[in-house]
Formats: sequence, structure tokens, C-alpha cells
Amino acid sequence: MLFGDEHVRRYEETDGEVGHIWENNAPTLILTTTGRKSGQPRKFALIYQEHEGDYVIVASKGGADSHPGWYLNLQANPEVGVQVGADKFTARARTAGPEEKAELWPKMVKVWPSYDDYQEKTDRDIPVVVLERV
Repeated sequence: MLFGDEHVRRYEETDGEVGHIWENNAPTLILTTTGRKSGQPRKFALIYQEHEGDYVIVASKGGADSHPGWYLNLQANPEVGVQVGADKFTARARTAGPEEKAELWPKMVKVWPSYDDYQEKTDRDIPVVVLERV
């Protein structure tokens, strides 16, 4: 099973042939943010779903009480790089509002049921992020 930097490396080397479909058949994309402190590119393999032409990801951090670093990075700079399979593009990231999240959350839980467990573990409202191609 691929994790972390190894997942990103294999995904990029193979244009997603290795790593796009991950554990439990969950599709993953590569998100590239700009480090809010370092200014350097930071890459993450994240589970996604398509929705109305956009890509949706969840800032769960396994139910931790703090947001993942990638989410803090995109709050500082919402312009991100995205790779879905061999398709590479620039996107603008935004956090879904309450009504939109209510629509998107069940779709994300369907692909990764643990998201519900993660939300139960924390008092933090886990953000749902929409990546809009620019």
C-alpha cells in the first residue's frame, strides 16, 4: 500500500497508473500547495470525488483536532496544482459552505466511510474543499 511521499512519487512517475486507485478502490489525486512558511511546493495524495466538473477533497487529518498542513497552505494561497491520473492543471481551492458541504459530505463518505468516524473523533468541523480548474 502506498502512503505519503512514496504514493506521490509513484503516482507522478506513472501518470497515475500506480496510485490513482488506492485502498478500497478510493480514487486519489495529487494536490500541490505552496508552503505557507517555506514558499516551497508541497505535494499530497488525497482521496477525491468529482462533482459538477470540480474535484472535492476532505481536510480530515484522520479526525485530528487540527487541520492538515495542506489545508492551512491553501488557506494562505488558494492557487494549487492538481494531477488526476495523467491530467495536470491549476485550480483554485475553496472551502465549501454549510449547504454545499451538506450535499458533498455524503458523496465523500460513500467513497471513504471513515470520514464519518473521523468527524465523530473531533470537535473540529472537518472542511470539505472544492478544487475549481482555472
